[in-house]
Amino acid sequence: MTDQATAKRNILVLTAAQALGAASPPIIISLGGIVGQTLSSVPALATLPVSLYNLGLALGTIPAAMIMKRMGRRTGYLLGASIGVVSGLVATLGIVGATFLVFCLGTFVAGFYGAYVQSYRFAAADAATGALKAKAISWVMIGGLAAAVIGPQLVIWTRDALPAAPFAGSFLSQAALALLALPVLMLLRAPKPAALPAGQQAAAGRPLGEIMKTPRFMLAVAAGVVSYGLMSFVMTAAPMAMVGCGFTVGEAAFGIQWHVLAMFAPSFFTGNLIARFGKEQITAFGLVLIAASGVVALAGLDLANFFVSLILLGFGWNFGFIGATAMITDCHTPEERGKVQGANDFIVFGTVAVASFSSGSLFTSTGWEAINWMIFPIVGIVLVPLVWQAARKRRARAA
Repeated sequence: MTDQATAKRNILVLTAAQALGAASPPIIISLGGIVGQTLSSVPALATLPVSLYNLGLALGTIPAAMIMKRMGRRTGYLLGASIGVVSGLVATLGIVGATFLVFCLGTFVAGFYGAYVQSYRFAAADAATGALKAKAISWVMIGGLAAAVIGPQLVIWTRDALPAAPFAGSFLSQAALALLALPVLMLLRAPKPAALPAGQQAAAGRPLGEIMKTPRFMLAVAAGVVSYGLMSFVMTAAPMAMVGCGFTVGEAAFGIQWHVLAMFAPSFFTGNLIARFGKEQITAFGLVLIAASGVVALAGLDLANFFVSLILLGFGWNFGFIGATAMITDCHTPEERGKVQGANDFIVFGTVAVASFSSGSLFTSTGWEAINWMIFPIVGIVLVPLVWQAARKRRARAA
């Protein structure tokens, strides 16, 4: 099998694994704050379970990268899915036992599984070359479309599966999804990395600190931080805001479902758009859409405002985050890949953890309107250099 044929095969496997693995975050995000409000005696800590998921995701990125570098992608992904099974069971026990700390432990451990799931996009691009590289990232993200249906629907179907413990069934189904991912990931054909001779270890690319100081890396990471951080910041508060405005938990879960669908639906053509217009242009367009979501949210508190705002937020995340991911792949050589990707994800998801936690406390203290007003200055900080770099590259091509 040729390298490109193997790459295409792996894309299909990783897309299926993404559909299963990416269904966990919608369950945690749509229910984490609501369950937190029930189990925690401190209102400001309601979104702590969601924040701990993102913290686990951030802390898991570096160990995941090291494990996969040493043992290979497939072994790492099988370990990650096993962690996902455990996390769902622990969260279920926390709800059944009405123990906030145990529930938080379950969502925190789920973040470690999420660290592996997030790297599927990089694994898809590993063996791809040329235009297939950007398209590979986009294609794997299409698996999130299935996840957008699976996650919220499981919330609706299983939230009352255990009548004495509302929502426990939803987290039990989260464990079942991770269990189903194991046989899928066994089909991955990612080669185990060859060990370098001891004398060549130092020659394996530039030091990470040197790479991180380059303007290209800093802008790509900043774009990823803003795209994902703002999405998490707003989405974490949205279910609580909807319930607070008198809408049902089912309507809140449905809103998150449409949001997640919007996050992944453009993936059918995002890669083609990047290939045609450029990484920076598509990333910048994503940031503009995120700002537009804030405008809609501030225009009113009807159900339509929440839904349209969340859909625009999802579209913006797709273009912004996939574009930023494609920008990262231009920042490293094959030898530098593991450490650069791990550092990028650590920074991005560390910021996301802070964003989701601050979202809960800010929502409690200042409300939904303040959450959305904060979008605009943050987008502007990254949008300006993105547009400048895109214009500079366009001039260079025209010269």
